[in-house]
Amino acid sequence: MNALHAYAACVLFAAASATGFLNGEEEGPVKLKATVGDSVVFNCRLEFPNDLPIPYIMHWNKGGSTVFSWADGQLSAEDPYKGRVSPAHDGVLPGVAGSGVGAINLTSIRESDKGWYECRVHFPNRTPSTRLNGTWFFLDVDGGTLLATPPINVTTLEGQTAHFSCITKDRNNRVTWYKDGTPISDIVELRQRSFVSDDGSLTIAPTAMGDPGEYMCEVSDGSMRQQASAHLDVQYKAKVMYSPREMQLPFGRSATLDCHFRANPPLTSLRWEKDGFLFDPYNVQGVFYRRNGSLFFSKVDETHRGRYTCTPFNDLGTEGPSPVIDVRVQRPPVFTIKPHNMYLRRTGDSVAMPCDAVNGGDTERPLIVWFKKDGTPLPRSRITMEGGNLTLVDIVEDDRGMYQCVASNGAATISVETELVLENTAPRPPFNLRAVSSTTSVTLTWLPGLERPETQHSVWYRQSDTPEWRTLRVGDTGSTEAMVSGLKSGREYEFMVLSQDEHGDGMFSKAIRVKTAGTSTVEEVPHEFRTSIGSFQQIGPPRNVSVRVSSEGYLVHWDPPAFGAEDLKHYVVRWARGAPDSGYLPSGSDATEDLSYTIRYLEEDRLYTIFVLSINANDVEATSHPVSLYVPPYRSQRALSVGMAVGLGLVAVAVAAAWYLREKQIRRLREQDEDADDSAPSSNGKGKN
Repeated sequence: MNALHAYAACVLFAAASATGFLNGEEEGPVKLKATVGDSVVFNCRLEFPNDLPIPYIMHWNKGGSTVFSWADGQLSAEDPYKGRVSPAHDGVLPGVAGSGVGAINLTSIRESDKGWYECRVHFPNRTPSTRLNGTWFFLDVDGGTLLATPPINVTTLEGQTAHFSCITKDRNNRVTWYKDGTPISDIVELRQRSFVSDDGSLTIAPTAMGDPGEYMCEVSDGSMRQQASAHLDVQYKAKVMYSPREMQLPFGRSATLDCHFRANPPLTSLRWEKDGFLFDPYNVQGVFYRRNGSLFFSKVDETHRGRYTCTPFNDLGTEGPSPVIDVRVQRPPVFTIKPHNMYLRRTGDSVAMPCDAVNGGDTERPLIVWFKKDGTPLPRSRITMEGGNLTLVDIVEDDRGMYQCVASNGAATISVETELVLENTAPRPPFNLRAVSSTTSVTLTWLPGLERPETQHSVWYRQSDTPEWRTLRVGDTGSTEAMVSGLKSGREYEFMVLSQDEHGDGMFSKAIRVKTAGTSTVEEVPHEFRTSIGSFQQIGPPRNVSVRVSSEGYLVHWDPPAFGAEDLKHYVVRWARGAPDSGYLPSGSDATEDLSYTIRYLEEDRLYTIFVLSINANDVEATSHPVSLYVPPYRSQRALSVGMAVGLGLVAVAVAAAWYLREKQIRRLREQDEDADDSAPSSNGKGKN
């Protein structure tokens, strides 16, 4: 029966093989087409037995002889194919079994490459060795009428000669050579070392390290052009390109000592020496090699100072070590003299602000410079610098502000600040006034003319067609934002901002005009009922808004407004999802006459913005500063806690069960031992009764 099964399997295998062979024959040859100078891929059919890769040998034959072959991972070629074939194992035929495994790329196509090619695949460890593997190709070459032999890729050593063929069919045709798209005649350094022969070929002698790239020859007869390209690779010993004569490493901080080299072939090793001896980072604590061969000091100390050299190596060797790098350890600077925190002067006075520093550990002085913190340049005609001391004469209003004395060396940069304040000078006007309008309100933002600790702002506004100005005092000192509410829809308003401090009122900002959203509804008001601005009562925003978690939800508490509280109608509490500086989504609001309100429910794992509005009898609104509240994911935390408790319970049960089974096993073994002792024969050879 087994013999019968074996015979049937052999018959089926032979039939499948014959069918596959016939199918392979029916597919026919692969037709390829290219022009002179182009490249083409021969993708040889290759099927492994049971799709399991095994060793194989491939031969490409043309005219009855092998032109190139692949064996043991090596590709070899005969003349005139040398230097023009390379593996192309990139899967060039999607969806075809075995595609790309046996692919060969033939570059710099010539007219003589035209013809039939046969790819044969042999499996040395399989019988038969060539079944169902191999492909016929027909390469059709469009030679054109200009170029006979295109250039091929060249690899040479630095200082040797590189030759690119570009043989034309007609010596009268014009040949132009390019490197990376630029005519060689425009590259002065390369033009001096290259020449084009009568047949159009290019010779570079000697080659240099910067010569690698794509070289293209262009043949033209006046009516048509033909191009072909090849690459030049110039190899050289590893060499140091640059090394500083002196290097300052910052004490107590990390630092890197680089070896700037070039190598082709790539670098294989890098040797560092310190004070004439081999410096091996593997034997020095806190020093490491980086991938590029640089030395990395995790924390610089005095032991790292010295005279260093680096020597790079590749497969061709080395050009020698770098010049000596004198490595010094630099400690951060330390201020020995600092200016006062503030200088109070009048316009026209002078001020001297002292500043001096030394490098830590020695008496050398670091570089000391002065800056004005707002970025405006110092008045060169009115300042003098002696050492680190700054003297400013004929002080003007623009001189006030924050100044910085900065000391720096190779290890660190430190700074100290001081302020120049002018007496009896009103604040500058705000600027960059911007507005965003809705149907009944306008939100204003601006930049302060000068940041002072007690600067107060007020908004002046009016309807464009009325002469009376109304004012809105911004509640918080230093605030640069305000919302004007209770406006009419579809109307144009004019706004200005005024700065005030202990020295008095400053100047108004430039006025801007803003139209509220919506459609204007004009109501004719009898003259006897028209009132002046004096009847318009303002109200301040709620102050000191806070939010805390309570047993009933989230308790919002606030203090009454600083002014206008006698005309208060009610408060409105609003909450929205999101942050105030990135936009938010309104979630809810409610009115109350109390100084607190409890929000019953907020979604978990959300950031909320909460603010309170005060509204008076004239429906004038004032909004408090927003308060951010993050609601943690309580449910997921509780679920995690319950899960952990259940898990711990299961672990305890498992431990108890294991202990119980262990005790039971020990008890059973003891009973077996006692039974064995009872049944064992006594010393006189008689058993127990």
